[in-house]
Amino acid sequence: MSGTSGEARDGVSLTNLDQPLFDGADATKRDLVDYLDAVADRIIPALGDRPLSVVRVLRGQAPFMQKNLPKYTPDWVQRVPLWAETSHREVSYALCNDRRTLLWFANQRAVEYHPTLVRVDRWDRATHLVLDLDPPAASPAAFGQAVGAARLVREVLTQLGLTAAVKTSGAKGVHVFVPVTPEATLEEVAAATRAIAARAERLDPALATTAFIRDDRGGKVFLDSTRAGGATVVGVYSPRVRPGVPVSFPVPWDELDQVSPADFTVHTAARLLGDRDPWAEAMPAAQPLSAELIEEGRAIPIARVQAMHEGKRRARARRDPG
Repeated sequence: MSGTSGEARDGVSLTNLDQPLFDGADATKRDLVDYLDAVADRIIPALGDRPLSVVRVLRGQAPFMQKNLPKYTPDWVQRVPLWAETSHREVSYALCNDRRTLLWFANQRAVEYHPTLVRVDRWDRATHLVLDLDPPAASPAAFGQAVGAARLVREVLTQLGLTAAVKTSGAKGVHVFVPVTPEATLEEVAAATRAIAARAERLDPALATTAFIRDDRGGKVFLDSTRAGGATVVGVYSPRVRPGVPVSFPVPWDELDQVSPADFTVHTAARLLGDRDPWAEAMPAAQPLSAELIEEGRAIPIARVQAMHEGKRRARARRDPG
């Protein structure tokens, strides 16, 4: 077919399917559409009823994150309005609840899918506690470092009587997901996340750090405890705007040492899944968070706020070294 070839699926017109997805993708827009269509029944449960941000890659442009739906969005795309404090405006977020919406996003060259940790029916409750384990550099050893940090987190969770599912981030890191019961407020989940990260750091401070400021991490894996409240995390099975278009993919705990993020791409992931949904299979039942863990976390400063104050302090010190 020619570069302008098109077709329709589920009432969605698909265009320019044979164009390259982006530089270094080694994939076409058709590859993206075919992959997302193949995993639609697995990815939609992770996206459904959650305000969605996407990363789009238009021809000749740098990738950008889109939160607000464009004016030309079809009426049948479900959406929810949310007030954005940072931009002081109402943002119309999509809800990707069906195959048709997913295909429309794919045709918009939306490569990455970032749902919130809250659902529209419970704004005040996170469904999961999440730790994002970010190794220091995209080196051959980076993912192995992230896996080591994930094992520290798992050790802490085991001590607390909690269990988690784990997935590759699709980049160089690892995401640990702990489903939580709805009694815990957003603030309580955030506090518990900080406490778990701090405990994991203490287990091996040579490997892991909770330092929010990049220059303070000293080549260690960052235990990011800020994925709380209204934050987003790239969805399971979502492709990433990276060379080869890797996919965020669930991995059994005992197989983390045997995989690489590059094993899971838009070319390989659907075949590896077959008819299974290993993320749904691996996810434990929702678990309560102890009051002791929450109180422990409340005593730990919120990383972003602490980093902001520290940045201002350092700027003052540079201006006034005396």
